[in-house]
Amino acid sequence: MATSHYFSSPQEPFQPRAVEVELAGRQVSVSTAGGIFSPDGVDKGTQVLLRGAPAPAQQGDLLDVGCGWGPMTLTMAMLSPQATIWAVDVNERARTLCRQNASALGLDNVEVCPPEEVPAETEFSTVWSNPPIRVGKAVLHQILQQWLPRLATGGEAWLVVQKNLGADSLQRWLSAELGAQYSVDRPQTSKGFRLLHVVRR
Repeated sequence: MATSHYFSSPQEPFQPRAVEVELAGRQVSVSTAGGIFSPDGVDKGTQVLLRGAPAPAQQGDLLDVGCGWGPMTLTMAMLSPQATIWAVDVNERARTLCRQNASALGLDNVEVCPPEEVPAETEFSTVWSNPPIRVGKAVLHQILQQWLPRLATGGEAWLVVQKNLGADSLQRWLSAELGAQYSVDRPQTSKGFRLLHVVRR
């Protein structure tokens, strides 16, 4: 599987297309394109998280790490209209599509930006992510070290990871890396995916 979309903008022509998906109990039309993650719809891992995680916080700042065309971002924005949803991705095309999809659905509580443009002082009540496991362990750990310490007190992160791509070892690493100020558990396994849950005490 190609991983170039995790690091940079794709070289192929930008040819958006409409895809019908269900998000937050609604049938909606979204724009996707080649050169991003899961351009044909909502991937299985994201489906596991969207079905298994509780509703996000209703207020405050929420975060989608690796937003792609926006399935998690759009869901959070629809479920928590009073919150601000930060959608981050290194792929410019993904950000463009996520921004367009939020606008098309009338969601004005979404901020789409590259990771470095999120204000340093912002803490998050809810973090959702289908993290890019295939970038390699070192890069994955760097991504999680960047965002999970920015959970607000009492904030929750929900991560979905394929079991056969190291979900259990990632859970152990998170517990050791984050320390006693955080709890890490695995409340659900579905369709070969682990749903990991991190809470800042």
